Amino acid sequence: MAIGIGRRQFISALGGAAAAWPLAASRAQQGAVPVVGLLHIASPARLARQLVEFQKGLSEAGYTEGRNVAIEYRWAEGQFDRLPELTDGLVRRHVAVIAAASLPAALAAKAATTTIPVVFEIGGDPVKLGLVDSLNRPGGTFTGFTQFGNVLAPKQFELLHEVVPKAVKIGMFVNPNNPNASSDARAVQAVAETLGLQVLVLNVTGERDLEANFATLVENGVGGLLVSITLSLGSLSDQTIALAAHHAIPAIYAFRDEAAAGGLMSYGTDDAATFHQMGSYVGRILKGDKPADLPVQQSTKVELIINLKTAKALGLTIPLPLLGRADEVIE
Repeated sequence: MAIGIGRRQFISALGGAAAAWPLAASRAQQGAVPVVGLLHIASPARLARQLVEFQKGLSEAGYTEGRNVAIEYRWAEGQFDRLPELTDGLVRRHVAVIAAASLPAALAAKAATTTIPVVFEIGGDPVKLGLVDSLNRPGGTFTGFTQFGNVLAPKQFELLHEVVPKAVKIGMFVNPNNPNASSDARAVQAVAETLGLQVLVLNVTGERDLEANFATLVENGVGGLLVSITLSLGSLSDQTIALAAHHAIPAIYAFRDEAAAGGLMSYGTDDAATFHQMGSYVGRILKGDKPADLPVQQSTKVELIINLKTAKALGLTIPLPLLGRADEVIE
């Protein structure tokens, strides 16, 4: 009888092992799938195009989300102070690569890890910012793409001046938590002085600043607004555009998505194309390439987008030469 019981137990155990084997195998396979962490200062609300391009870049390297790669998304929703916690979470998750989209995200990754490869997408000079040793030979675990978007602020100011030539005061929103904020403001003020104009620089760190800052713009008779690339809009984007429309203040932004969402105009690099390249680099690293051997690339394509519908609502006539230079006109 004891032998019978042992036999039944053996058969039962064998059956249980057979049933459990596919689950164990499945878990083993899941464990073998590399995990990529995508970290961004903003929210996903306006990044649909960019995320599609990121995944296209990954697929060109042979990786498809949900099939042979997993992606952990971390969004700071415009709150800089959340980045350390979000980055630490990715480190604890033991992700294979971190895709740090935005300068604050890249700096948070630099503070959090010296071992996990990081592919960044930033505006600014990564050498001066201490992310890499040089553009051609990054060294260490960081590489990526720079838009040098911050150096475009003076040009954005000049473009806005073309649209509102009678405005003697121009406002500028910056995020003081961004390392490029001060240099951007100084560069714009230098251009303004050559044109005989005044710049009113106002800090925006969150939603609470917007209403007060727009009231300040109105009180000071500001005739236009430059929304700096240092201000990662995220969830604030809609509110900024809506308030600019409500107060009838012509505004220029850094990204196409702001113009498409109702902003008057934008001038900056095509960040969707940069996300595509970033996805490609992440895929190459997953295949075994080292970040130190992948040179930092600079985005050279800059696009001017003009929203004629918004211009009409503001009672503005866009100069024909400027329309002729636009890469896209939204009607």
